[in-house]
Amino acid sequence: MPIASPEAYAEMLDRAKAGRYAYPAINVTSSQTLNAALKGFADAESDGIIQVSTGGAEYLSGPSIKDMVTGAVAFAAYAHEVAKKYPVNIALHTDHCPKDKLDKFVRPLMAISQERVKRGEQPLYQSHMWDGSAVPVAENLQIASQLLDEAAKGKIVLEIEVGVVGGEEDGVENAINDKLYTTVEDGLAMVEALGLGEKGRYMAALTFGNVHGVYKPGNVKLRPEILNQIQEAVGAKYGKDKPLSLVFHGGSGSLLSEIREALDYGVVKMNIDTDTQYAFTRPVADHMLRNYDGVLKVDGEVGNKKQYDPRTWGKAAEAGLATRVVEACEHLRSTGTTMAK
Repeated sequence: MPIASPEAYAEMLDRAKAGRYAYPAINVTSSQTLNAALKGFADAESDGIIQVSTGGAEYLSGPSIKDMVTGAVAFAAYAHEVAKKYPVNIALHTDHCPKDKLDKFVRPLMAISQERVKRGEQPLYQSHMWDGSAVPVAENLQIASQLLDEAAKGKIVLEIEVGVVGGEEDGVENAINDKLYTTVEDGLAMVEALGLGEKGRYMAALTFGNVHGVYKPGNVKLRPEILNQIQEAVGAKYGKDKPLSLVFHGGSGSLLSEIREALDYGVVKMNIDTDTQYAFTRPVADHMLRNYDGVLKVDGEVGNKKQYDPRTWGKAAEAGLATRVVEACEHLRSTGTTMAK
């Protein structure tokens, strides 16, 4: 199927919230990781979200170019083509973008989508994230309001972060402290500034103890009930049941019970990066260690071309990542829910 249209993406998100499931949002950095993610979603019969960060987009542009927009555009063009062959709906998303990179990343990509829509085409990306966690809430929401206007013109969903995700990802680093918990007051201020869809569609990454990076289950104190408290407060004020579409960041190592509880409270998208990076790299390490004298020309020998052919270990890496995507779909209850069925 083609990359999801704005209408299909909206339906995906609505169905997820109503069905209490979420889509894995898989960070990718190459055609290989993209293909692996696509296979994983297809194997799970789940629609999904594939995303690139600022660093991922820069990497995709090539080591001598290092231009985020170039990489993001090239990646999207490839994704739009290969996704047609898979029987699931896929949305393209850009991940964390801090204030100092908005003019170099999100705003140019939004402008490209606006021009595409004017020509009767689909937007290049279906959603973009503004990461305002490093600025005061008032400034965060002011910028979010401006971006929401621009996103609406390009039929794009905006993702914002209200609160702070701890740890580090792509150069955005935050301490692990009480700021990891979004307050009810912050949630109400967000809706007052952005509305509930009438100004444009958005998703909110509200934080409840989330931390980016690698940690063992139970080491980070997640409080999913915070999401429910904010949903109920906003719902009571505006007369709507579970009005917010929420995003779960920093979920690597989370307990399955915590993940499932967050789904019950309106999480429709969960970012997965650390775990899939490992799932991709682990089979490569295994191949290299098992075939040391084949992938290297040891002691003047010639090695084994079949063992150092990038396709050999690349297929193993892709299979590992695809398997982890299938597992993620199962955890998030999206298995078998594709709209293509």
